[in-house]
Amino acid sequence: MSKKILMKGNEAIGEAAVLSGCRYYFAYPITPQNEIPAYLSKRMPEVGGTFLQAESELAAINMVMGASAAGARVMTSSSSPGISLKQEGISYLSGAQLPAVIVNMMRGGPGLGNIAGAQGDYFQATRGGGNGDYHVVVLAPGTVQELADYTVKAFEIADKYRVVVMLLGDGYLGQMAEPCVLPEPLKELPAKPWALTGKTKDRDAHIIASLRLANDVQLNDHVKNKLFANYKAIAENEVKYENFMCDDADVVLCGYGTCARVCKKAVKVLREQGIKAGLFRPITLWPFPEDALEAACEKAKKVLTVEMSMGQFAQDVRLYSGKKKSECDFYGEPGGIIPKLDVILEKVKSYV
Repeated sequence: MSKKILMKGNEAIGEAAVLSGCRYYFAYPITPQNEIPAYLSKRMPEVGGTFLQAESELAAINMVMGASAAGARVMTSSSSPGISLKQEGISYLSGAQLPAVIVNMMRGGPGLGNIAGAQGDYFQATRGGGNGDYHVVVLAPGTVQELADYTVKAFEIADKYRVVVMLLGDGYLGQMAEPCVLPEPLKELPAKPWALTGKTKDRDAHIIASLRLANDVQLNDHVKNKLFANYKAIAENEVKYENFMCDDADVVLCGYGTCARVCKKAVKVLREQGIKAGLFRPITLWPFPEDALEAACEKAKKVLTVEMSMGQFAQDVRLYSGKKKSECDFYGEPGGIIPKLDVILEKVKSYV
């Protein structure tokens, strides 16, 4: 059995990326994710990889594009305003069907905001901040162990479907240290026959591009028949969530990341007091676990969304819970404040 190692969340991401076969990392520093580049600046040279602190976030995401087009497993990371600067490149990657893993350790906003953990980038991640019809697969771990596990999963999904996968965490998850079991090193990378590695007598020439000028039909067919057929397959096969004591719950709490940890504690306290509460935690924020949420909320009289933002996640909960607006409540703390356990308890008790 592999032993547990005490690691910071950001460092667990870095090591899991290395063990997943990532050998190219390009980024620009920003708090609260700086432990990722700091860690990989040491680890990448040790495994024969490339670490490069780019001159800007725009440069970093375009370096990711080049490495991905050549068939490499590649990652970048940033936080909130830095991710905003990468959005054009994310749209280009998606249009060209290039796999990449992007980490966003969210901080308070809008604008430069502050350096405390937050969840205000939910819309940006799940709705796409760049132009055009595309999706980014969004994974939302809730522990340091899950940060490691879902880093591995992110690379697997990215390569399998040729998509961008975002690991979305709030800054508190990146900064906290917990015991975790690291994944086994990947022995062999998946084949990428589409990559730009040069034409030979045994290999055809390839073109990778997000620009299609021939006619409107060509772009229409690419988006409908390639991109969205792909997204449909992802939605059918890659949805992840946690259902904690929702089967008989009168009140269902909904949260992800650090907020889900607070909500789970609230559920345990409320159950001890005889109140039937449960927690629904989406792990894939896109594709969203729509059917699972509706099933979890079916018997509930009230649904309470808890988030470190002002109702972004709550919109999806209202949309997919199957409940009327009057049956859905919301408790949010923006700007890097973690929702308080006592407030959650008081709200739930007021419903029953």
